[in-house]
Order: sequence, then C-alpha cells, then structure tokens
Amino acid sequence: MDETEFDIRAAMAESLRCRAGSWALVRGFAAYWGEPLGPDDGFSDAELDAAEQRLGLRLPTALREAYRLFGRRADLTSNQDVLLTPDELFVLDGALVYRAENQGCAHWGVLLTDLEREDAEREGVGHEREGVEQEGVDRDSLDHKDPPTVIRPDLADKSAERWEPWEERFSTAAAVMAMTEKLLEDHELTDFIESEDELPAGFRELPALGRNCRWYQGPDVLVGVVEDAWMTARARTPQALEALYVAVPGDWLGE
Repeated sequence: MDETEFDIRAAMAESLRCRAGSWALVRGFAAYWGEPLGPDDGFSDAELDAAEQRLGLRLPTALREAYRLFGRRADLTSNQDVLLTPDELFVLDGALVYRAENQGCAHWGVLLTDLEREDAEREGVGHEREGVEQEGVDRDSLDHKDPPTVIRPDLADKSAERWEPWEERFSTAAAVMAMTEKLLEDHELTDFIESEDELPAGFRELPALGRNCRWYQGPDVLVGVVEDAWMTARARTPQALEALYVAVPGDWLGE
C-alpha cells in the first residue's frame, strides 16, 4: 500500500464520527504500517458467544466487532499493554474488563450499566444509568452499541480505587490501542524516547485521537506523543528512521 492509498489524516478524522470509521482506520493503518488484516486475525463469533455465556452478559457490539476484526493481532493489541482474550474477560466492581496494563497497574473496561443501555435499546425500553459520568457527554445521544470506556488505576489503598472516565467510545479506544501498540512493537522500524520537546517543522500534526495522545506524520514516519512526556515512532524504511534521529536528536532507545 502506498501513501496515495491510505490518507491517515482523513481516516483519523472519519474515525471520530462513527465506529465504522474506526474500523476503517484500523484496516488502513495495519496495512500501511505493517501487515494487512486477514480473515484469521480476529476471534470467532463462537468464541465471543462462549464468553457471553460464561459471563452471563452480552458483549457490546463495538467490542465484538473489534475482537472479530483484529483481536488476535498481537502487534496491534498487546505489545505493551494486553487485550484480554474472550476467555480472559472478567467483571470487576461493576465493569467488564477487556484490557490490562502490562504490570497490572491499571485495567480498562466498560461499565455494566452501559451494557444494559444497549440491551434496553435492543428491547425498546428506557434505562436509567448511575455511576461514572463522562464530563460533557450526553449519554442519551450516544451510540449504545459503542459505549464509553473507563480506566481503573491500581492503587496501594484499594479502598480508593474507582472506575474513571477514559474514551467516550469503545471504538475510539480500540483504534488508539491499535496505533499505540504498533508504535511500541519490538521491531527494527520502531523506537521510543522520553522527551518533552516539540517536534520540529516538517512534522504535520494529525487529528486529535485518544486521551493524552498527539499524533504527527513526517516523511515515511508516524510519531505518537503521549502525555507530553514520551514519544513513540514507526518508520516505513530504515532511511526514514535515520532521518527521524537527525530531526529529533536525543536518547532514542534503539539508536
């Protein structure tokens, strides 16, 4: 795939509109920055149905779509943090947990009350929600098939642990996961640096996607800036990675 076949700026912008846009972003991103998605890269409906039966609940539509599309692609899901397999999904304090930080320092989930909203939508009845509120979000206007996500940091004082708002849509969280994990892949064309410096001219800022994330595109290179404290990068060629080192000097991990 060449650059004319994948416009990452347009794909990221479209992903903010709907979950179909998020899945198109993941497809294009995987093909352009790695390997195209294949029919065996996701989990089967039977595996997801078994998880629902074990848990006694229905999985969100968006979660099922993500797992079917690329749930088995470790390069897009589990280079640093880990996307749980269907038989690893579990419920913790009112939320379905689908992802874990690599050292157990945090978990990501979807509140069960938001799952109930989709169930109520299927059944044509209303549902009142209590619990974590996303600031500035009108939940009645949301696509209940694509619920908000939450994060639960692991604290020394367990009594202080709470589910906190994360992304407004599961599909956004999944797309950001795919991009972030790819840039963290142990690969000769990826690298990492702790830096609070701004990128120089020549790197075009892309649409904002993901909490605490900024994205930039340079010649044959993609850079993710996380919490304004560290950068990850993926190049398409060794020459592009070397050019990044020249443009952004510093203690790159793999240089």
